[in-house]
Amino acid sequence: MIRYLAVYFIIINVVSFALFYADKQKARKDRWRIEEKTLHITSFLGGTPGSIAAMILFHHKTRKAGFVAITIIALLFNILAVYGLYTMI
Repeated sequence: MIRYLAVYFIIINVVSFALFYADKQKARKDRWRIEEKTLHITSFLGGTPGSIAAMILFHHKTRKAGFVAITIIALLFNILAVYGLYTMI
């Protein structure tokens, strides 16, 4: 089971990172953007490390205090979820 969780964690973080990258590229070209809701969902589903890495690396969404706050909440949620899974296993 731990192996499956590790694979899931890697995949969701790669997806989250890629979505932030794609959104940043679209922002630079003034094109259709990825909804913030979608970015937050991937964070809450376990992709917070990928989200935070992309935010820092691409300087994306870092000036939006509300977005950063929700990302921090997602990080705390993920920590609690991992702790909960760890205590169940």
